[in-house]
Amino acid sequence: MVCAAWPYVRGDLASARLGAAAFLDNLDSISGAVGRQDWAATWTTIGDAHCRVGDLRIDEGAFEQATEAWLCAITAFEVARRLVDDDDRQGGDVSAKLDAGIQRFESLGCKMERVHIAGGDQAELPAYYLPAGGPDLRAPAVICISNEEETGATLLGRLLPVVISRGMSVLVVSHDDLSSHSRGQSETLLSFCLDYLSVRPDVDATRIGVYGEGLSAILATDFAVSDRRVAAAVCDGGLWNWARTRASVRWMTRTADVVDEDLVSVCRSRLVRQLKCPVLVVAGGRGTVSTPEAIKLQADCTAARVDLELVLPRTTRAPLKEIENFVTSDDCVFKWLERKLMHIVAS
Repeated sequence: MVCAAWPYVRGDLASARLGAAAFLDNLDSISGAVGRQDWAATWTTIGDAHCRVGDLRIDEGAFEQATEAWLCAITAFEVARRLVDDDDRQGGDVSAKLDAGIQRFESLGCKMERVHIAGGDQAELPAYYLPAGGPDLRAPAVICISNEEETGATLLGRLLPVVISRGMSVLVVSHDDLSSHSRGQSETLLSFCLDYLSVRPDVDATRIGVYGEGLSAILATDFAVSDRRVAAAVCDGGLWNWARTRASVRWMTRTADVVDEDLVSVCRSRLVRQLKCPVLVVAGGRGTVSTPEAIKLQADCTAARVDLELVLPRTTRAPLKEIENFVTSDDCVFKWLERKLMHIVAS
């Protein structure tokens, strides 16, 4: 497992991410919290080594190689962050290294911007914007919303290695900054984000998607329903609202779950039918979407010819937490977004 998982410190980003994915796919062989802590330290060391390579490349004037080395480091630090327990001090150290990795990009003259989205009468929404290329390139863009346990900066750090060469701009916002408002206000703020992207000369306003993680997948669904300009949505497909409605009915009627399956199918897919864009649902793991319900929803949508696809991330159950193979999951999500948003050009 060590040989399969160990990323080559002097290798390219692709090999580093393949090594990280292979390691995360073989987590079952790690026993207990002590084993995870040891591996977290190992992956932190790997990240530090990549940082040193990046610093050397800067001294040599090789800026592209330095960028790639730091992207490898960010991937390694993200693996380490997921291995440590939430209350472990080591986690704070790793998070600090991730933040330092983002600052390295800014010091390189990277075009990443810290922006504030004007929210009308509401408070401004802080965000990170990473353009796909030059100002004359009208590229697709994705509004990315962090999950409830992460900051926008944490999500940005994780996504940098995924989107840096994909020809796609990203605007990253924090779940906390949206969830502090009412449901309707959150949708309005996300519409302001779309407004901001639409008027940028480097963004194609007809190819803007949204991606929400965890509870933010619910926000992404509601936003895509309310704003028809959304061209593709990675969201929960309305399953959280469906589960809540179903639970309320059971509680109020005190009846057993004996209902007409055709009626269940219609109710389950009612919200997703309001979406006028392609949908990707990420199910299982630590998210809000139940895998069995997501599979049923996909079957309902296939029968109704609704464009909905499903991703089931590989996760490993460890004591007190589940660890997701974020490398393969993120690659699947952004390959899907790239495919759907690029398809609009050809249509």
